[in-house]
Amino acid sequence: MEKIVRQGLLYDFYGELLTEHQRHIYEDVVFNDLSLSEIAQDQGISRQGVHDLVKRCDRILEGYEGKLHLVEKFQVTKKLAGQIEGLLDSYQREQKAAFLEEAKEAARRIVEI
Repeated sequence: MEKIVRQGLLYDFYGELLTEHQRHIYEDVVFNDLSLSEIAQDQGISRQGVHDLVKRCDRILEGYEGKLHLVEKFQVTKKLAGQIEGLLDSYQREQKAAFLEEAKEAARRIVEI
């Protein structure tokens, strides 16, 4: 399951950099859950051709992530935003300034990303 989630995130961030043909087949595999055989028959290519194209797309998308780190930054930002939300909830309940200071620090870390 984790692989599919990662593929989805990579596609969300970098999918537009693939060709239309690559996007169509990649979407069928990752999002539409079609089998390689179904896609091959629909596209008029071999099952191995579909498999190779999907693997190539995975490498391309991972390559973009290796250079740009947008998915990694998104995940860190999402985690820090959740942390800030929790700290502000704690501040509302307990009215302790320390929670606000921690929230400010988490916000500063987001800005630095």
